Amino acid sequence: MKKLRECEKAVQKMKFEEAIASGEHDRISVAESLDYHTIEVEASYKGAKIEGETVTLDFIKSMMEEFRQQRKLHKRYGFQILLQVRKLLMALPSLVDVTVPENGQFTVCGDVHGQYYDLLNIFELNGLPSNENPYLFNGDFVDRGSFSVEVIFTLFALKCLYPEGVYLSRGNHESKSMNKIYGFEGEVKAKFNERMVDLFAEVFCCLPLAHVLNGKVFVVHGGLFSTDGVKLSDIRAIDRFSEPPDEGLMCELLWSDPFDGLGRAPSKRGVAVAFGSDVTKRFLADNNLDLIVRSHEVKEEGYQIEHDGKLITVFSAPNYCDQMGNKGAFIKFKAPEFKPDIKVFEAVPHPNVKAMAYANNLLSLFG
Repeated sequence: MKKLRECEKAVQKMKFEEAIASGEHDRISVAESLDYHTIEVEASYKGAKIEGETVTLDFIKSMMEEFRQQRKLHKRYGFQILLQVRKLLMALPSLVDVTVPENGQFTVCGDVHGQYYDLLNIFELNGLPSNENPYLFNGDFVDRGSFSVEVIFTLFALKCLYPEGVYLSRGNHESKSMNKIYGFEGEVKAKFNERMVDLFAEVFCCLPLAHVLNGKVFVVHGGLFSTDGVKLSDIRAIDRFSEPPDEGLMCELLWSDPFDGLGRAPSKRGVAVAFGSDVTKRFLADNNLDLIVRSHEVKEEGYQIEHDGKLITVFSAPNYCDQMGNKGAFIKFKAPEFKPDIKVFEAVPHPNVKAMAYANNLLSLFG
């Protein structure tokens, strides 16, 4: 009840701020008004640097090592990565079709939630992303874990380097309201500044909502819909460039969950819907698909196969929030069969910065 009251106060505060702010159309976009070339890099800065306009593998490896040692990236390069990845993401459809060539492999990861050292472990186990080793990260890159900045800059920089080797889906935590409560906003303010908070919000609105792998596997963060008959063309047609709405297809893609039963039920989250195995099977049949892969829920083994094998939940944040004790998992596919090969892994140690460290500072404002 205490957490509920804190969240209600936070929502009321946000609504008040929005009411007194100028309309959305009057706001000047950070991305449209920012020139990162004008930001000076001090001579004292010894960290990773982007030489010129292009993100390179050497830069990314240097940045990842700096992050591992808890050193910051200069804000100039942070803004540069954000503006470049925004341009890439804006050009994508809301539903991205991915083609994996014969004998090619493809890895799908679930929620990472700011657990940077576990992300490094995934790369140790499965290799860095590249055009030959492509990955899809299925939303909820940030919040809860206290190394969300490091996670998101690593993923965005890799997307800049390998547009066809890294795919990113929006999760329900890639939104201003969730970031305000669960830590990402506070973390970005602590490590950078408020302008970067605003630019992250703009970039998150450009993330695609779902992917289809080789016309067979539908990958989405949350789940399916409150009505039958939704086609892939309906998802492609979603105007996603906004904060997630409280209802409708976009909301349900980000928030829905499966349940062990038939039909539909009210969501335990109070938003979107819970959907049964018959809903899954009808959606797959209507769209000539074989499998749904989604994330959004912590699972003890890092994954769960449901709905008679037609739906897999994958969650890639082991020992979630430093207390759940769960394993993490990722799924490997190989063309042309595209049978899921699930890899399970344990949490690795991280520096002594607890989960929700930045969220606690924020929540105290509403206490």
